[in-house]
Amino acid sequence: MCWAGRTMLGTFSIFLVLVQAAAACEFGPFPYRATGIVCRMTKPAALLLNQETAQVIQAAFRNAKFPNITGERSMRLLGRVAYGLSNIQVNDLSIQRSEVELKEDKAIHISIKNVTALFKGTLTYGYAGAWFLQLFHSVDFEIESSIDLQLNIDLVCQKDQVAPDASDCYLTFHKLTLHLQGDKQPGWLKQLFTDFISFTLKLVLKREVCKEINTVAQTLTNYILDLAANFVQDKDIIVDISLASDSVIKASYIESHHKGLVLYKNSSSVLSDSVFSPSLLTESRMLYFWLSEHSLSSLAAAAFLDGRLLLNLRGEKLQELFEMEDTEEQRKAVEMIFQGTSYNDSVAKVWSLTQPQISLQPEGTVVRSLVAVEVSILLSGEPLVSLYMEQEITATIQATYAEKKLILQPVDSSVEIKVFKCTADPSGEDPSIQRFLQNMILVAGIPEVTSSIGSALTSLMNRKRLDLFDIINPEIITRKGYVIVQLDFGFPSHLLLNFLEKSW
Repeated sequence: MCWAGRTMLGTFSIFLVLVQAAAACEFGPFPYRATGIVCRMTKPAALLLNQETAQVIQAAFRNAKFPNITGERSMRLLGRVAYGLSNIQVNDLSIQRSEVELKEDKAIHISIKNVTALFKGTLTYGYAGAWFLQLFHSVDFEIESSIDLQLNIDLVCQKDQVAPDASDCYLTFHKLTLHLQGDKQPGWLKQLFTDFISFTLKLVLKREVCKEINTVAQTLTNYILDLAANFVQDKDIIVDISLASDSVIKASYIESHHKGLVLYKNSSSVLSDSVFSPSLLTESRMLYFWLSEHSLSSLAAAAFLDGRLLLNLRGEKLQELFEMEDTEEQRKAVEMIFQGTSYNDSVAKVWSLTQPQISLQPEGTVVRSLVAVEVSILLSGEPLVSLYMEQEITATIQATYAEKKLILQPVDSSVEIKVFKCTADPSGEDPSIQRFLQNMILVAGIPEVTSSIGSALTSLMNRKRLDLFDIINPEIITRKGYVIVQLDFGFPSHLLLNFLEKSW
């Protein structure tokens, strides 16, 4: 859910895409009890993301707006010497290496080693001599520089959301050399300007670069919070990802805790008994998401209230269900239900009559619900409900994510028919059709419904741009009361750079 910026915050920007963290907020004595969602990013992920820093720095320096630099100095015998540097631009930027370190319970430390850059612009200077001799010149200049940059990013909390403090910023200059009109061996007057300008230029570069870092940090945060909020919102269903407790920064991982409450219209879920503990997550993968049973149950409840647990089957899909096996019982059921009408002129409507009850267990996600099935046919040009039934369904579902698709696979199911009405068998005395339908629901109906839900959720996540990320070997592990999603990933750097370009 952690990409924007105008300077060297590539690593930091991606941290925020994935992890929202905070400090100095009041969460009470038992903050974990209100935790519905947890994100943990480990040191290997930080090292990978740090590789993107160089591209961000290069893009930032190319687009940075440097102010004009002016100064003057009185010299014995020479009088007053004044100068101005304008139209400053950066060319030929290169970075030797970038390092990131997680300082336990403190901050994210980013060290950029040997940033070499060639600044170009115009130098205008005037010299008023002691005997009223005046010299005024305007020449092109180049400044060769070699800089180390160190940044300690504190993550603080403002209104239950993350806010970065990047004011702890240092620039160390190893080289800052002025060349005028390409002359690599300046004369005494040019050397004089070099001495004047170097000190001022160092101060201006440090001020502007560090100020830009703080500005970009806030821009990044706002963009990422908007991105994360959009990812967990679809129309009237919203997941509250505001912070539930302070962040944790260890030498090997960063971890943030979020409320994970589901908001639907004017109602909200309540969580006060979360089972989360940091010991539930390991450090062997790059990224972890921990989700509570309460958060998933609340999402299912909101989907039910919003009328989303509905599926219509027609044509080939309908035929596949009712002709899953070629038996006398199947042929008799099809004849009684469809009465000779075409599958293309028929529709099966499947929907949940009650809010699904979700229980997370080691075997998978157990879903219980009262489900209705209604088959309508077109008979003599008029629609007719030929079959209606209600059944209590319990299904254990295992989830996997592969090839950018969420796959829901039922591994154990049971069906109990509660209501059965068929126009061709109004008395309900023919048990064969009920046996066939019960078997059809178990063998084909439940897999078809779960497959459709998986496809719908995949489409929803892809609309939120999840498919743009390289998700490597993801695992979805259910335990009693919670689920863990753990994975490695590759970051699509073009997303960050595209946003950088748009923001300038």
